[in-house]
Amino acid sequence: MMQARRVLGAILALGLFSQPALAADPADTARAAALALIEAIDELVEARGARDQVAALTETIQAHEAGLSALRAGLRDAAMREASIRRQFDQQSEEVSRLLAAMMAVGRVQGPALLLHPDGPLATARAGMMLADLAPAMQAEADRIGAMLREMQGLRHLRETAVETLSLGLRSLQEARTDLSQAMADRRDLPPRLAEDEEAMLALLASAQTLDALATGLAAAPAGPDEPLPDFSQALGRLPLPVQGAVLRRPGEADAAGVVRPGLVLATEPGALVTAPWAGTIRYRGPLLDYGNVILIEPGEGYLVVLAGLDLVYPRVGDVVAQGDPMGLMPGALPTDTEFLAAASVAGRSETLYLEIRDDGEPIDPEAWFDLTGQAQ
Repeated sequence: MMQARRVLGAILALGLFSQPALAADPADTARAAALALIEAIDELVEARGARDQVAALTETIQAHEAGLSALRAGLRDAAMREASIRRQFDQQSEEVSRLLAAMMAVGRVQGPALLLHPDGPLATARAGMMLADLAPAMQAEADRIGAMLREMQGLRHLRETAVETLSLGLRSLQEARTDLSQAMADRRDLPPRLAEDEEAMLALLASAQTLDALATGLAAAPAGPDEPLPDFSQALGRLPLPVQGAVLRRPGEADAAGVVRPGLVLATEPGALVTAPWAGTIRYRGPLLDYGNVILIEPGEGYLVVLAGLDLVYPRVGDVVAQGDPMGLMPGALPTDTEFLAAASVAGRSETLYLEIRDDGEPIDPEAWFDLTGQAQ
């Protein structure tokens, strides 16, 4: 990853550590996000050689997704700051022009200058005093304008370098997702805990006209794992969201078509990685009505976690998965760096993952189970 190292050097050359950092400084935020993304790019090489390649690639992909999202937010804030500075210059263009002209005129004076007022020595003295009072204010204004110009130039250079980093990150993320799909296809160390009864599942699907019917049918025939799973009741309020994204609709909120569902709808990036929020047995995987590809995880007897809307699905029915194991990828292809930058923080997330929790076939409030700290609608 020589190119990543070269970009890292360019970012450091822009002065990440040479100036005092402010918590809300958009430039520092963008630089930190770019450095985090470059670290994720470098980690891909190590992940390919890791003993547990699936786990290493999963962590690397999540680091890529977080870094890309943070870098886009940082670049957006930096662009807004640059636009704000430009507006200030536009609003004060006449004043700035007069000040620059005065500064240039003073700069052309060679040697001491004698200022004489036509009204005589007293008026000359008063004029001199006024100029003496005015000089510090002019100098302060000049310093402020100079600082703003330097900041705007730095933001422009930062954007150019960070866009190159973002482009590298998008390509590296695509490579990591391809590697993970291959690693999951080659993985043979996790045979299904239960043999998939295709006839029984087909019969259940034929009779299941809704997600309710499928969940109820599965609840009537629990998997009965040979080994005890972690106590799911201890997960109340602690479950991590299975994908990086934002809450688009909460339980009971109608979508554009007026459809109301009892689960959470998360807006995600195209191709985002979906992971298991808790350990459990895969009870079903495959298409279901208008939900797209669905995964039903049984984290404990009577409970089901529903993940719907995936494109590529990794686990098999009967697999026992651990918390954080990769479940699959969301639909859609990675955007170009220009498309990625143009997308807003939520509006740019064009895919949706539907998330439900059921107890004995009945939906229960998922907001009580998942940690939604920092999530805003």
